Amino acid sequence: MANIKSQKKRNRQNEARRLRNRAVRGVTRSALKNARLAIESGADNQEELVYIAVKALDKAAQKGVIHKNNVARHKSRLMHKLADARNA
Repeated sequence: MANIKSQKKRNRQNEARRLRNRAVRGVTRSALKNARLAIESGADNQEELVYIAVKALDKAAQKGVIHKNNVARHKSRLMHKLADARNA
């Protein structure tokens, strides 16, 4: 445990950020999973779920929870899967 006042404050800030980031990451992961499952199963609402996943990824990048290149990679892969599913 920290003895220095500024470090105690920093620890409180880090914990609050960790919980906030964890919530954003969880929503993003769920949206990605739902989109992937919809594409694989050929669901009617797959485009809508992909749109929701892209939106969640963009929000996570904007908040700095996930790096923008990581988000770009996930979006690209998701779009390729959607395009393949449409053509198949």
